[in-house]
Amino acid sequence: MNHIEKQLSAAPRQQFYIATIAGIIAVLFIWSFTAVNFNDIEQSGLKIARNIVYGLTHPDTALLFNVTKQSVLYLLVETVAIAFLGTVVGAVLAVPLAFLAASNVVPKPVAWITRLLLIAIRTIPALVYGLIFIRVTGPGPFAGVLTVGLTSIGMLAKLYMDAIEELDTRVLESMKSIGCTTFEKIRFGIVPQLLSVFLSVMIYRFDMNMREASILGLVGAGGIGAPLIFAMRSYKWDQVGSILIGLVVLILIIEFVSGKLRSKLVKG
Repeated sequence: MNHIEKQLSAAPRQQFYIATIAGIIAVLFIWSFTAVNFNDIEQSGLKIARNIVYGLTHPDTALLFNVTKQSVLYLLVETVAIAFLGTVVGAVLAVPLAFLAASNVVPKPVAWITRLLLIAIRTIPALVYGLIFIRVTGPGPFAGVLTVGLTSIGMLAKLYMDAIEELDTRVLESMKSIGCTTFEKIRFGIVPQLLSVFLSVMIYRFDMNMREASILGLVGAGGIGAPLIFAMRSYKWDQVGSILIGLVVLILIIEFVSGKLRSKLVKG
């Protein structure tokens, strides 16, 4: 009976909290509308919007299905190559940094310095890295690979580090008690625990890098982003529709495949 009475007494308080939160959200929503100026919408803007919708729903099939270097298929393959190579480069370079950042492997001052370095790497946006590497290597896919690789290091090293700090040290202690060498402890004690986690994280990052590689083309770092922005600036909305259809289909395929691979790694 006391339990029911407590619930009944708590009900008005919960309703008050819900009403307060709903009121705050409503005020913020109304206040946000003050930043929108509907007077800027011209009649020509509505006409342009109709042209955009028509172009997106009537894509350029010739651009979508041919196999030249300007076709959507070729540019998508280039984008996948940039994302894949960049992910591999980032995954390899992230491994030593992850061990240097793990406080259970190295002294804490070394771990903190490495973590600060990883935070600095993650702070800078990918487009800024892209612009920097374009100045160094020139525009093209190589700048995209370097950019994707560097941006991947920060996230991958952070997730690798978390996996290293969660290692089951009892396995290493038992291997040490039977006289295993350092190489044997790494080969048979550490690698089996980390390999599936590292691969799962790498696949997840590749999924993200596909979107990064698509955007990097906007600054000239290869991939499908440059033709997309050129088509938008030229108001060729049928070409924009073709490129977006190709991107959506590719991302769906990669999402499906990477999800299957990650689930198998987790089960394995």
